Amino acid sequence: MSADAVVVAARRTPVGTRGRALAGLGVERLAAPVVRAAHSDAATAAGHPLVVADVVLGNCMGPGGNPARVAALAAGLGVEVPGGTVDRQCGSGLAAVLDAATAIRAGDLRARIAGGVESASTAPVRSVDGTPYSRAPFAPHGWPDPDMVEAAEHLAAADGIGRDRQDAHAARSHRRARAARDAGRFTAELVPLAGLTADDSIGVAERLLPRLPVLFDGGTLTAGTATRISDGAAAVALVPDALRGDAPGLVLRGHAVVGCDPALPGIGAAPAVAAALDLAGARVGDVAAFEIVEAFAAQSLAVLGRLGIADDDPRVCADGGALALGHPWGASGAISVVRLFGRLVRGGAPAGSLGVAAASVGGGLGVAAAFEVVR
Repeated sequence: MSADAVVVAARRTPVGTRGRALAGLGVERLAAPVVRAAHSDAATAAGHPLVVADVVLGNCMGPGGNPARVAALAAGLGVEVPGGTVDRQCGSGLAAVLDAATAIRAGDLRARIAGGVESASTAPVRSVDGTPYSRAPFAPHGWPDPDMVEAAEHLAAADGIGRDRQDAHAARSHRRARAARDAGRFTAELVPLAGLTADDSIGVAERLLPRLPVLFDGGTLTAGTATRISDGAAAVALVPDALRGDAPGLVLRGHAVVGCDPALPGIGAAPAVAAALDLAGARVGDVAAFEIVEAFAAQSLAVLGRLGIADDDPRVCADGGALALGHPWGASGAISVVRLFGRLVRGGAPAGSLGVAAASVGGGLGVAAAFEVVR
């Protein structure tokens, strides 16, 4: 018997810049508190204890050893609760949420915790034959496999996205995030850790944007229009609709994972969003809130352009995106779902409102999900 999968709770850590406040916490110490908080919130919202069938977390850079299972144990969910770890690189956290939802929709009518975690600060150094490398290949030998910064520069050139436009996009993200932080719109979703109570990069690059040098000779990208490498975690609780009681939430209406040209991986979110909306029977104009991971300003703008969305559309990352908050790779897709929950469910959007979370992925992938508010 199939069932709708509903997000009824959503939490995240503050995002910390690599090497700063969260640098002493490995993946299980980042993930366990948000897993625990999401589970507790969901049980409170549903009005009864929840049996958790699985914990599914995205993670990119290690340390291996199935971090989701380790986090489940560290969160105190019990030895009988398993765990599984998903690697779709920057889309891992969102892919983990979709995997958990798919199990419920296939008929396993038990709750699940899903999300993502990344500790860039403690990621192990990998090597082949004694030679260290920063990442594994995203494509086989003979295929394009650009570094993500290089790929974003190529995309900026291909789409004619100049520096001024990129600077404006990054500045807008910081302004929106600062306003949301100051208004307390992040407070209910945050689980403070290691003394960090707010995302630590909001506003930092904004002051420097006009003066930052380009990263490549003759290019347009700067450190301010690329996200900061970060540490953080996010988790959501999903239940079949029959178990949510009167709890409001986000029901999954459509989702997609697509491939695209590995030479221009930053565009992947665009066809993924289009496919997810098609499955949900909706169009771009029907969506009340978008949370699209801003890996780079040029990449974000290229995705918006392909979707026919204006640069400054207030529906897109209305409280700022990864350019302001930071980008903990394996967690960012899950943070997008947490942000949709905050904007739409906690924010009081009416039943039927649609939200979309999406990410472009190294190697040429896109991941997207369309959710509908239920009350």
